[in-house]
Parts: sequence; structure tokens; C-alpha cells
Amino acid sequence: MTEALSWDELRALPKVLLHEHLDGGLRPETVLELAEAAGHPLPEQDPDALAEWFHRGAARGSLPLYLEGFAHTIALMQTAAALERVAFEALEDLANEGVVYAELRFAPHFHTGGELGLDAVMAAVRRGCERAQEEYGIEYGLIVCAMRNQSKKLSLKLAELASAWFGRGVVGFDLAGEEDGHPAKHHIEAFQLIKRRNGSITIHAGESFGPESIWQALQFCGAHRVGHGTHLFEDIVVFEQKVIQVGGLARYVLDHRIPIEVCLSSNVHTGATDSLEEHPFPYYLREGYRVTLNTDNRLMSATSMTKEFQIAHQTYGCGLQELERVTVNAMKAAFHPYTDRVRLIEEAIYPGYAKARLKKSK
Repeated sequence: MTEALSWDELRALPKVLLHEHLDGGLRPETVLELAEAAGHPLPEQDPDALAEWFHRGAARGSLPLYLEGFAHTIALMQTAAALERVAFEALEDLANEGVVYAELRFAPHFHTGGELGLDAVMAAVRRGCERAQEEYGIEYGLIVCAMRNQSKKLSLKLAELASAWFGRGVVGFDLAGEEDGHPAKHHIEAFQLIKRRNGSITIHAGESFGPESIWQALQFCGAHRVGHGTHLFEDIVVFEQKVIQVGGLARYVLDHRIPIEVCLSSNVHTGATDSLEEHPFPYYLREGYRVTLNTDNRLMSATSMTKEFQIAHQTYGCGLQELERVTVNAMKAAFHPYTDRVRLIEEAIYPGYAKARLKKSK
């Protein structure tokens, strides 16, 4: 039986976050302050009520509905000062709950509605991250997102932008948005450019569509990681908790150690899975998939890395051993230089979990 871990014990554990959207993790207080400065109307004026409003709107079992709240946050992230502040606060909050490395993703073209160009957007976000790294020691990487429902010409432009910022904070390229009706292969030229520039690729796939979306992300677009991957489970036949058959795609993901960026709370809110109890995460973990735990959008899903760890602990019985494995999985899968990944595993993650075990044994 797994020994119970308190909130404070879970919070103190070293963590690695690979899947968090910059425009989905703002502090409610920051939203209110930026809205007041910009003259932007909001549905609530109290921080707690506003946070609940965002969460209530997101938790409607539909990805398109989940995304509606972003119209407000994006509208407030149109200046260099706002972008720098949001990036700094994101890493500050993560560092305060034990995250040693985080990758923040965003679509830069969403933030050019004011006077900023794409490079100015990148520079502002990077400044905020650099300040947080200097002050708190948290290490980071930025991922540039293209959107499935937008043109392949724009995706190519964003791939050019990402590659121009490789080595200056940017570590990867992503494709996000509604999967149904917007196949990843329509954006293949952008992915080919990233590969030619020796870049790293993660793609939202298997969140709102079936295994075919994951297959296309991997085999057409060359993804190194899969964002969400919830519907990969449809390629696996399980009867009475026994695995009857593993399909070719699921076998490929397992055998080739393709990391899966699982976002438990978000997956319930978007309808990727009906409930936490039905989520395939415990199966992935038990069978040895390179599974990771992530927040996706901390504001929209009313979550944190500590809360995601708590869900894994309380719902699936994950103890220190399993949480450490998930964390090491994430660090191995990070788009961070290899030597830095090894350093963080050996100097932060292993010692942190050893310290937690020692405390539990006393």
C-alpha cells in the first residue's frame, strides 16, 4: 500500500514541467491588474471569482469551449511589459512549488495586436524568463506554437521564427489547437524546416481525436514528443484489466520511448477522457511508457504541478518511486541540452527524492 504523502511533501518534491501554455497560466490578480491598465472588461472583479469563472468556462468537456477563456488572457498580453511580467510570474510560481525545469509554450503571433512584432514578443518573454532563472535558479525553455486551424504559410513563418531563436531561449516547435478537421500534415513544410535546422518538435495529438492524429504527428511530421496522447489508448485492447492486444502505433510509442505529455486535469476538462478514473495514465505508467505529468493551463484548469502530483498519488496510488520515475522521464524528454538534463537528474531530482524518502523513514 502506498504511504500517504501530504500536500507539503508533494510540493517539496523536485518536478519537471514540459507542457504549460503561457497564456493559460496567469495569476488572477495579474489578469485584473492588466485588464484595469488596458481598459479591458472582465466578467468578474474579485480574484477568486475570476479564477472560478475561468475554470467553470474551461471545464465543459470540449476543447473548443475550453479555449474560449484565452480571448481574455491573450488580449492582456499585447505589450512587452505584460509579456515579461507573465513569463516571470509563471516561472516564479513554478519554482516555488519545486519545479527545477519548465518549458513554456505560446503562439507569438497572438501577441502582435498592439505595437509588437514577432521578435519583440520573443524578446519580452525571454527577458521575463531570464529574470526568473537568475532570481530563483529555475531553468527553462520556450516552445513556439503554430495553430492547426491557421494557414500553413503562417506555420512556416513561425517555424522560421522559432529556429531564429534557437540558442536564445527557444528549444522547440509545437502545433496546437483543435485536431478534428485540421490534420498536422497540412503544416508539414514547417516541420521539415525545423528538422533541417536540427530543432525539436512536440505536437498536440490524441487530445480531441483518435490514434490517427498521433500517428500523423509522429510519422508525417517527425514529432519527438506527443502532447496529451490520451487517445493512444484506443490502439490498445484491454479486457477485465488485462491487455489483450497492443496495436502497432502503441507499440511504436513504447518501443521508441516517445514521451507522452499527460495533463490529467485538463484532459477531463476538455473531454479527452470522461473522468480521472478512466484516464489511461496509470496504464501507460505501469506498462513502461515514457509518461510525464503536466499542467497544460494552470489558470483554466485550476491546477498546479503539486495538484497534478496529488491526483496521481490519490487516484492512481503513485508513491515516491512512481513520482520520481515520472520526473526523470520528463527530464530525459526535455528539449534541454543533454549535459544539463543529466546534471539536473543527478544534482536535483535524485537527491530531492532521496531526501523525501529519508524524511518518510524517520
